[in-house]
Amino acid sequence: MFEELDVFAIVVEQSSLNKASKLLNLSQPALSRKISKLEGELGVQLFNRRGKRLELTSIGQLAYTYALEQRQQQLKFMQTLAHYRVEDQITISLGASLTTLQTTLPPLVNAFMERHPTAEIKLITGKTHEIVSSVRDKRVEVGIVASSINQPGLNCIPLFDDHLELVLPITHPMAESQEVGIEQLQGLPMIIFSTGTWYRKLTDDLFHRWGIMPDIRMEIDSFEAIVRLIPTCKAAALLPKSYLRPQLLSDNGLVDIHIPALIETRRTTSLIYGNPSELSNAASRWIAETETLFRKLEEDKNQ
Repeated sequence: MFEELDVFAIVVEQSSLNKASKLLNLSQPALSRKISKLEGELGVQLFNRRGKRLELTSIGQLAYTYALEQRQQQLKFMQTLAHYRVEDQITISLGASLTTLQTTLPPLVNAFMERHPTAEIKLITGKTHEIVSSVRDKRVEVGIVASSINQPGLNCIPLFDDHLELVLPITHPMAESQEVGIEQLQGLPMIIFSTGTWYRKLTDDLFHRWGIMPDIRMEIDSFEAIVRLIPTCKAAALLPKSYLRPQLLSDNGLVDIHIPALIETRRTTSLIYGNPSELSNAASRWIAETETLFRKLEEDKNQ
């Protein structure tokens, strides 16, 4: 039926069996049989025949709209097939920490998939040291971690710097403070990251350096869970600045507070990989395109 629908659409567009038959390289009788066959399958009359003129019936107009939709779907399908024929299927294996998965990775995947819509991305998650081991042992080709890595046999490309900010419920007494010092974290009810995560090490080092003992209410390794629980627990959290999009804060009734001393928590999110000569073409593309993307973001920020 789909072939007859396409023929039917061409007859409508040409407004003439004669013109359509020439375009389709079919005799008029053969073309008429195709239209009659379609009408028989649908059980409706598509045209009112006024002598040599053809006028669409109301159901014919609906059929024509459907025929155009089918034509568009077929075009998209053929374009997708063309992608598979023109280039080999792109498959890349990535490793990322859970925090990176929730913050940095989504826009990178979106940008890559826009350029390579048929690509297949295989992802494993783990703590930073686990991702480093996976790259070194070639279980994944590329890793993205919230740290600078300096190890033999690994290449490290810095992507961007980040630091922690204090996040509070909008109703918290400190939310409207003009200035907040690091000492005000002393005894503050807080939700912090789980032991073993990079951000937990960062906050533990910070608290030790400043002699601070917060009132720890929960330990969680998920950004999203922490954000949702801050208002419920009426607690605070230290979260990376890059994650704190205005819409995220607004949707969850939160504010972020800059504390100058938290600049000490600056860390660099990096791309890591092994021997370049052993990388697949897909992994090499990912690395090059990711580096270009962040270079452009940095240039735009400095303009």
